[in-house]
Amino acid sequence: MLELLRDGVADPSAEIVAERAGVGRRTVFRLFSDMEGVFREMHAIMTARLTPEFVRPFLATTWRAKLDELGERRAVAFEQMLPIKTAADARRYTSNFLTVEHRKITKLQREALRSVLPVSLAKGEMLEALDLTLSFEVWRRLRYEQGLSVKQARAVLRRMLAALVD
Repeated sequence: MLELLRDGVADPSAEIVAERAGVGRRTVFRLFSDMEGVFREMHAIMTARLTPEFVRPFLATTWRAKLDELGERRAVAFEQMLPIKTAADARRYTSNFLTVEHRKITKLQREALRSVLPVSLAKGEMLEALDLTLSFEVWRRLRYEQGLSVKQARAVLRRMLAALVD
C-alpha cells in the first residue's frame, strides 16, 4: 500500500494492493480486517522511519539556528510522507485512528517548535505564524498546489522563517 501511494495511486483497491504484494485478495483481508488496520500498519511503518530524524539532538546551538535545522528536518520528513499523509488526510474524517494520530502529531510538532524558541516567541501570534509555516499543510501546498521542486520549497520555507524572525 505504501509503495502504491508513493507511486501516485491515491486510493488503491484491495485487488491492486494484493496484486502489488503478490498475494491473493483474501490474504489482504485476512491480514487486515478493515481499513483501520491498514492505517495502523502504515502509521507504524512511517513512525519507525521518521522518528529518528525528529529525536536526534540538534547540531545547532542558538535558537535561530535550531529553528532553521527544525525547518530542514521537517522538509526532509514531509517530503518522505507527502503522498502517504495526503492519502491519509483524505480519509482522516472517516477514520477515528487517523483523526487521533493527526492530533497527536500536530501537538508533538508544536511542542518541538516551542522547545527551540525563546520564551518571548513561544506564544501568541508569533508561535501561531511559525507553527503554520512549519506545518505539513504548507509543505504540501508548496509542492502540490504551487508545483515547486523540493529545492524551491525549501528555499521558500527558509524565506518564510527569516521573514518572521529576522
